[in-house]
Amino acid sequence: MDIQTLTNFFMWCTIINGALLALWTILCMFPLDWVYRTHSKWFPISRETFNVAMYGFLGLFKIFFLVFNAVPYVALLIIG
Repeated sequence: MDIQTLTNFFMWCTIINGALLALWTILCMFPLDWVYRTHSKWFPISRETFNVAMYGFLGLFKIFFLVFNAVPYVALLIIG
């Protein structure tokens, strides 16, 4: 596998996961009541626990996005 193929792979991973991160952030900012009502139908969870879980998962996803998608893509751009 050559550097150009890896660069294209990480570029698309970064675009797709960045879009997912943006969508998730928007869903947590604006219609959070709707998201909470939907999840609370499936799982018995308090509003405070839900907020902490969403904030924690959003932060974890952001860290994983940066470490496993954006940083390798930028590194491949630098060495390519």
